[in-house]
Amino acid sequence: MLPRPLRITRPQDFRLVLRRGRRAGKRRLVVHALAPSVVPPTPDRPARAGLVVGRAVGPAVVRHRVSRRLRHLLRPRLEALPAGTDLVIRAQPAAGDATSAELGEDLDAALARLRLRD
Repeated sequence: MLPRPLRITRPQDFRLVLRRGRRAGKRRLVVHALAPSVVPPTPDRPARAGLVVGRAVGPAVVRHRVSRRLRHLLRPRLEALPAGTDLVIRAQPAAGDATSAELGEDLDAALARLRLRD
């Protein structure tokens, strides 16, 4: 599990990232990113992430498995992002059948496209 300071939990924060952030879509994931320059910076606030895994991904067991995999993949990547960056990762239906490696590839490709990762 991601520690609480690294999670986006408030609905208004999710909405802000989805509406004002940039996005990069892949087959299994869509990553929305909001740079710290858009939101007033808070001193030493780490990068945060939120997950959206809807019913289209599959039944509850599949959705929870996808969420666990994404949380595991996000932890080291969040540490490499600029402080204050907010991410929302939306899982697409194809994520239900994906392996952790495939989800990681899509996540890395989306972050690279958003110029948040090399």
